[in-house]
Amino acid sequence: MTVSPLSGPPLSGPPLSGVAALVTGGAGGLGSACALALARDGAAVLLVGRTEEALRRAVQEVRDDVGGEAVAEYVVGDATDPGVMRQAVAAAEALTGRLGICVATVGGGTIAPLLCMDEDQFAEDLRRNVVGAFTAIKQCVPAMAAAGGGSIVCISSDAATMTWPFMGSYCAGKAGLDAFVRVAADELGALGIRVNAVRPGLTRTNSNNVSMLFTDPELVAAFIEQKPLGRTGTPEDIAAGVRYLAGPESAWVTGQSLAIEGGNELRRAPSLEKVARIRLGDEAVDAALAGRIPE
Repeated sequence: MTVSPLSGPPLSGPPLSGVAALVTGGAGGLGSACALALARDGAAVLLVGRTEEALRRAVQEVRDDVGGEAVAEYVVGDATDPGVMRQAVAAAEALTGRLGICVATVGGGTIAPLLCMDEDQFAEDLRRNVVGAFTAIKQCVPAMAAAGGGSIVCISSDAATMTWPFMGSYCAGKAGLDAFVRVAADELGALGIRVNAVRPGLTRTNSNNVSMLFTDPELVAAFIEQKPLGRTGTPEDIAAGVRYLAGPESAWVTGQSLAIEGGNELRRAPSLEKVARIRLGDEAVDAALAGRIPE
C-alpha cells in the first residue's frame, strides 16, 4: 500500500508502508536513530553518509531490529554535494517507487571565541548547517512533487534560539536553517510538501564535539542544571519528534521548529569557555576575551 505522509494513517498496516525515506548523515547517532524509527513504521530507508563502514553498520542495525521485511540501503558520499544527492534520490525512489520523506541531519559547528575564528571557518559552519539542508531539499523536491507531496524534516538545534557564547557560527547556522525551513515550507506547500525542523538540546551522539562534552562530568552537570527535565537527550528522543513530523500524524503541520531539549530554552545556555580553552589554549582565549585577535 502506498501511503502519502500528507494523508491520514492507513486503515491497516504500518503507517509508512510504501514510502521511501532518505536520511542524510545516516551513519551518525541522530541519523541512524531516525532511520530506525521510520523503518519500524514501515518506511524503506536510504541512508547517505561519507563513511561506508559506518553506513553498513547502521543499515544492518535497521535490518536486525525490524526483521526480514525491512528495506534499508545506503549511498556513500557527501550529502552537501548535489551529484551525490541526485544519486541518493534515485536510489530512494527505486526502493518503493516513491520518495515521500527526507530527513536532513548534516550539520556541526566550531567551539571557539569569535576572534579566534577566521572567515573560512565561519563560512564552513554556515555551509554545513544551511547549505546542506538546502541541497537535500532542492534535490528531493522534484521527486516528491511528481509523487503528489512529501515531508522534509531538518535537524536544527536549541542554538538556533539561545545565546551560546563560543558557538557564534553554529548559532548563526542553525538560526539560518530555521529561517530557511519557514521559507521553504511557504514556497513548497502548494506542491503538497511539508518542511519542518526539530531543535535538539545536548544529546549523546558520536559526533566529535558532543563526545568531548560528555567526557567532562562537570560540564554535563552544568547542562543538566539548565534543563527542567533533569537529563541530557538520547537519539531516540530526537527520532521520535522526527517520526511525528515525517508521518501522517502531522499532516497539517509545516514551517515549524520543534524544541526537543528537556526545557533548556526556558533557562539559559551553560558556558563552553572551558571547552574553548582546552582546544585553543588559555593564551588565545584570553586574548579574544580581551578584544584582541590571537596570532
